[in-house]
Amino acid sequence: MREKGDLHHDPKAPVGESLGPVFWAKARLNRPKPAPKSVHLKLDPEVFEFFKSQGKGHLTKMQEVLKAYVEAHR
Repeated sequence: MREKGDLHHDPKAPVGESLGPVFWAKARLNRPKPAPKSVHLKLDPEVFEFFKSQGKGHLTKMQEVLKAYVEAHR
């Protein structure tokens, strides 16, 4: 926005109120999750066909099964 000139500062704008110690005592830093990785994965045809037969979202279901496996083996 700054490069396009849409961002500006109004020196006459009123000063906002302070957030105060109560706010900062409860504040948490939320870090973004890492982006998913794209991989090429070879599957046995019967495994792929099983998930595909489950309907829309079969790749998401595969991901959920893999996540459950990881959690169970931690």
